[in-house]
Amino acid sequence: MPILRKRELKQMLPEEREKKLTELRTELVHLRTMVASGGTVENPGRIKELRRTIARLLTIEAEQKKKGGGAE
Repeated sequence: MPILRKRELKQMLPEEREKKLTELRTELVHLRTMVASGGTVENPGRIKELRRTIARLLTIEAEQKKKGGGAE
């Protein structure tokens, strides 16, 4: 899955952002579980990428709520 840029995230509908957030969190939990159980991760940088994308999503959600909840 490619990195989602801030511009792309802002263009998503709130429902799409919620769905994407759930998907990313699920993938992050899966990767963290693999690491904790002693397994190897194919791309260790993916964990950092997921964390940053989740943070971007949460930041955009907070900005939208602060602005009044309307989509751009």
